[in-house]
Amino acid sequence: MTSTENNYINVCLSCDNNYAKYAGVVIASILKNAKPEDELRIYVLDGGISQENKANINSIKYIKDCEINFIPIDENIFEEYKQVKTHKYISIATYYRLKTPSLLNNIDKIIYLDCDVIVFTSLSDLYNTDISEFLIAGISDNKKRMVKDNPNYVNAGILLMNLANMRKDNTEEKFYQYTKENINNIKKGDQEIINEVCKKQIKVINDDTWNVQVSNFVNRSNYTNKPKIIHYLSKEKPWKFGSYSYFKNLWFNYLNLTPWALKKEETFHWYIENQIVSIWNYLKHRPLFFLRPRFYKALIRTYLIKGDF
Repeated sequence: MTSTENNYINVCLSCDNNYAKYAGVVIASILKNAKPEDELRIYVLDGGISQENKANINSIKYIKDCEINFIPIDENIFEEYKQVKTHKYISIATYYRLKTPSLLNNIDKIIYLDCDVIVFTSLSDLYNTDISEFLIAGISDNKKRMVKDNPNYVNAGILLMNLANMRKDNTEEKFYQYTKENINNIKKGDQEIINEVCKKQIKVINDDTWNVQVSNFVNRSNYTNKPKIIHYLSKEKPWKFGSYSYFKNLWFNYLNLTPWALKKEETFHWYIENQIVSIWNYLKHRPLFFLRPRFYKALIRTYLIKGDF
């Protein structure tokens, strides 16, 4: 089939060997829910992925044929970013996206996805969003304080990046200079760097189902029953046993499409025991959850009123 601009979709992820499995789950979800006519080129910014795990990721193409390209990363070019104080569970791989204009110097536009997401629809509509006058596009972050200070503040886990404009703007160098000048004041890692540097050239995508930010049943950026992309925030990732991350069983459904699928004897442990322990952990975390108005809002919109909100 001949490629056309409308059908062609470039996607980028970044990870080290520890996150290769999670990148594989993201890719499986993309391929499973793509349209037949979607032609996908996936670029993995490779921070030391083993040959075995590269083979595992490549094997996922059985779901839908696509290109998967591994871009080797020299971590020496990220020395300045290693000095940024951020959450312990976040690796240097998250900063790879700051150098995508040069790492992917033959590509003009790309969707960047974190490795803690699941895609439930074709990415074609997101990819074809017009950002000809912008550097990046994204969905508002669920931290209202951030958006209040900067109405264009977006969550960096799902980004549409105009790499051609970023090269013209020298954005990559601006990321570096901002980091160097604010090294002791950066609180939100690469997300803060991206939002501060691109502040006046960010397009906010109004359809926030493209990044439904979830940490637990109550804390979700949107209570829709039809998310286009689920983004598992915080350290409570779905692959952590006892995590009270909402929608975690959906993550395991896509894990089971990969070479890392659960073995038959593991299914009860992860689907049933995991759910029980997660409820207990949430009760310890939020013992008075039933006093929060937001809990009832989540309850009503999840189970009584179906649809998008």
